[in-house]
Amino acid sequence: MYKHILVPTDGSKLSQKAAKEAAALAKKIKAKITALYVIAPYMPALDNEGAILVRYGLDAKAHKLASERSARDATARVATAAAAAKVACAEVHVTDPMPWDGIIRAAKKQKCDLIVMASHGRSGLAGLLLGSETVKVLTHSKIPVLVCR
Repeated sequence: MYKHILVPTDGSKLSQKAAKEAAALAKKIKAKITALYVIAPYMPALDNEGAILVRYGLDAKAHKLASERSARDATARVATAAAAAKVACAEVHVTDPMPWDGIIRAAKKQKCDLIVMASHGRSGLAGLLLGSETVKVLTHSKIPVLVCR
């Protein structure tokens, strides 16, 4: 049976629902949880002249601080769900330009044997344009994935 569950989160209500499902499952099977937030790398914004817009606070330091704050807030909500279920939970964040790849890499690094994540269920044009990190994880992961909606 599963012993270590990775719970990727983007901080949304849907991700929190998946976290509660993961916590309930972990309690039943006596597994632990690792909450994960994938941070997009810093990409400086360019104006029409090609100058970096640091004058508006869009610099690497501000991005790092804001991203880490978002990561802590999102993973803390997963940890709260785990604590309510009396399940051990670690919190990690990684930086990766492709969230699905960051999720799979983190699952391997943390030695997780199950990934529990949410799906927004977008279809049609929205699904095509926005893509789905969940579908990409399902497509590329060799670790089992449980999708919550």
